[in-house]
Amino acid sequence: MADEPAPERADAARNREAILAAALRLVATRGVDCVTMDTVASEAGVGKGTVFRRFETREGLMAAVLNESEAAWQGSVISGPPPLGPGAPAHDRLLAFGHSRLRTNVTHGALIKAATGSHSARSRAAASFAVMHVRHLLGELGVTGDLVLLATAILAPLDVMVLEQQQADHISLDRIEAGWDDLVRRVVGA
Repeated sequence: MADEPAPERADAARNREAILAAALRLVATRGVDCVTMDTVASEAGVGKGTVFRRFETREGLMAAVLNESEAAWQGSVISGPPPLGPGAPAHDRLLAFGHSRLRTNVTHGALIKAATGSHSARSRAAASFAVMHVRHLLGELGVTGDLVLLATAILAPLDVMVLEQQQADHISLDRIEAGWDDLVRRVVGA
């Protein structure tokens, strides 16, 4: 069909994988602020132009790196071991989900901001996944009401900007986690 994109060339696919692997390594070892298009190109063994042609901007590259991280995290929610993955009671899964999302957002806060600009919001697909999963768990727990809005409200304290503000106010992650657990208990009536 004319509307379908051309299949990716094998060398282009190898370059994309090499670039993403290099960017992931650099983020993990040097931190997001030290990752430039030049350092990624050098680490991946490709020309800087290849990186720019593939990802256009540093923000585009960081978005691809974030997407890899997000896909791995979502995989652990969908099919990982309990309590985050299937097999645990819905209440345990909901708490594990929130704890994992909180820790992931704190760990990847700089990457999220580098990938999304100053607003530090994840992609619409990532946000939709989180709301859908929490809504599903609330439904399993017998919570009634507007589950989409309740799920969105439960997720709000786990947003990167909210977490950064709380940490700036010297609120510990343990306290944030305990407060989130309390919010969940109040919403689900446990």
